[in-house]
Amino acid sequence: MKPARDSDLLGPIVLALDAGTTSVRAIAFDRSGRALGGAQREFPQYYPRPGWVEHDPEEIWEACDAVMGEVVAGLRAPIAAIGITDQRETVVVWDRRTGRPLHRAIVWQDRRTASRCDQLREQGHLDHVRKTTGLVLDPYFSATKLEWVFGEGGVRPGPEVAFGTVDAWLLWKLTGGAVHATDVTNASRTMLFDIRSRRWSPELCELFGVPAHVLPEVRASSGRFGITTDECAVGPGIPVSGVAGDQQAALFGQGCFTPGMTKNTYGTGSFVLMNVGEQCPPPVDGLLTTIAWTIPDGQGGELTHYALEGAIFVTGAAIQWLRDGLGIISDASETGPLAESVPDTGGVVLVPAFTGLGSPWWDPYARGTLIGITRGTTRAHLARAVVEAMAYQTRDVVESMTEACGHRVHTLRADGGASVMPLLLRLQADQLQVSVSRPVVQETTALGAAYLAGLAEGVWGSVDEVAANWMLDVEVKPSADRADADAGYERWRRAVKRARGWVDS
Repeated sequence: MKPARDSDLLGPIVLALDAGTTSVRAIAFDRSGRALGGAQREFPQYYPRPGWVEHDPEEIWEACDAVMGEVVAGLRAPIAAIGITDQRETVVVWDRRTGRPLHRAIVWQDRRTASRCDQLREQGHLDHVRKTTGLVLDPYFSATKLEWVFGEGGVRPGPEVAFGTVDAWLLWKLTGGAVHATDVTNASRTMLFDIRSRRWSPELCELFGVPAHVLPEVRASSGRFGITTDECAVGPGIPVSGVAGDQQAALFGQGCFTPGMTKNTYGTGSFVLMNVGEQCPPPVDGLLTTIAWTIPDGQGGELTHYALEGAIFVTGAAIQWLRDGLGIISDASETGPLAESVPDTGGVVLVPAFTGLGSPWWDPYARGTLIGITRGTTRAHLARAVVEAMAYQTRDVVESMTEACGHRVHTLRADGGASVMPLLLRLQADQLQVSVSRPVVQETTALGAAYLAGLAEGVWGSVDEVAANWMLDVEVKPSADRADADAGYERWRRAVKRARGWVDS
């Protein structure tokens, strides 16, 4: 993405820092929500054991600082604010005195605490966890990861230790250690946070052995958190004024401000979120209840919206597998054309449960399953099976969501890297039997973070101004004949049954 010319700049600039699971991006936006310039950098993934996934927090920060510096160097106008969005649930612990990480970050995909979650379930803790946090007992979330760090990980939680999700780590670095804080959306993914009172839960902290002094302060998603120091590539004195987990940021960036509005982000995983309004709903089997955002209400108070979420662990990561694991493509952009070169999968079904299955199954013992291979199977069939799996997993979630809450999805707003594939949009519309809409600005995760920061600093005056920026790029309507879609979905459900419960531990 090239920086815009000076004559193109429209008013204040907001910089979004998007710290994803495999790469980080910095994107500058103008007041119309248009991207002016951006930079992206991948960082290493570490897999010390099967089912374990780790990052080096310093490598994440170095990548973030580099991309921010690259974007700022191409701009000729000052930055009004910085917004942060991040991979959620990932655990970072560091030393307050030195600012150095005490352990590699344990990533949301990591499965090492699956047996601990089983134990907690058997001990009868699931009901309390569900009612308090809106989550399920699964190694996806932060609490059992942090418990492991403070146990088998060998980190003693002394007074010098700080814990945070990736946003808190980046906020600490941006402010030179002046601010140890997170926002409500990231806190709501830790399995330590009461989403109704919007406070850390003393009972859950005690259950997981997490002392209060390691926890960050929890703030609203929009508001000034702190200012940058001169050690950052962006320079000193820039307000950091918006923070949200990546999926909540995407919901905000998609302008889903009315209850019932729904988006799906096709990234490393896929995440379907539906805005359900200001009242926190009761727990729903197979789905998560999460805080969508807390923002100023314009009258001196705060407004919190909640969301139902279906978390799909592997979608775009399956494309990476095609590239890096199997070597059948050399670039992710080849996937769509390769998949469209055949009319169907030839009976092949891929269940990409590489790190277990998320919503609505929540099975950490499921594993990737490829069924239906014949001598005639080609790499094109495998590519199409990967794309079809994205649509099938989304249907699993949306049907559970609609049944649970009574809000029918009328249109699915799609974003994320894989949403550029016309085939995926057609398959998704047919599977859901609703229109699928993709906006002009598809970097909605970064855009949501920018909106949250800009609202705090007066770049946008209200969510109505934000909503007015949303512009349609592509709308795909479903086929009138759903027989083929339903037949494919039935094959998918049969394959899921074979993938579940594959490993013992």
